[in-house]
Amino acid sequence: MTTNEDQYYINLIIEGHTNAFKVLVDRYKDMVFTLTHRILKNREEAEEVSQDTFVKVYKSLKKFKGDSKFSTWIYKIAYNSSLDRLKKNKKFQHHVAINEFTAHEVKTMDNALKTMEEDERKQAIQDCMALLPGDDAYLLTLYYYEGLSLEEISKTMGLKPNHMKVKLFRSRKKLATILKQNLEPELITDYER
Repeated sequence: MTTNEDQYYINLIIEGHTNAFKVLVDRYKDMVFTLTHRILKNREEAEEVSQDTFVKVYKSLKKFKGDSKFSTWIYKIAYNSSLDRLKKNKKFQHHVAINEFTAHEVKTMDNALKTMEEDERKQAIQDCMALLPGDDAYLLTLYYYEGLSLEEISKTMGLKPNHMKVKLFRSRKKLATILKQNLEPELITDYER
C-alpha cells in the first residue's frame, strides 16, 4: 500500500475518526507480529509486544512527520519495543554458534535458495531464521520479506547505513551457516560447482 493511502487514514484518525485506526492495524499487524516474533522467539511475548506497538503508534500518531514510510516508522517502534522486552526478560534470547563464512559461500546460498520452489524456499528460510538471534532475524525479515532498502532498514533499526551493510552481511552469513546445516547437502553441492 502507498504512503499516501496510509497518510489518508492517519489524517482521519488525527481528526477524531478513531475507527480508521483499524485499517492501519489490519494492514500491518501480520508483519509487526512476524518481526516481534523473530526477535522474541515466543508467541505470547510477540503478541503482547505487537499490541504494545500499536498502542504506542496510536498514542504518538501526531508525531509521525512523514519523513520516512509509515511502515518503516511502525517497524522501528516494533523493533524498539521488542528490544525493551528482551532487556526485561533475558530468557527469550537465543544464540547460535556461527562459523565464519566467505562472501562466495553467502552468494552460493543465495543462488541455491533462488532456484528452490518458492514455497519450499520460504519454508526453508522461515525454519532456519527461527534459529537466528532475534536482531538478525528481524533484519533479514525486513530485507527478504518486506524488500526494504538498506536506508529504510537503517532508519527502522536506528543504525548508520554503513553499519547496516556490515550487519546485513553478517546476518546473511549466519543464515547461510544455518541453511547449510539444515538443507539437503546435495542441493548445496550442486550450486557450489
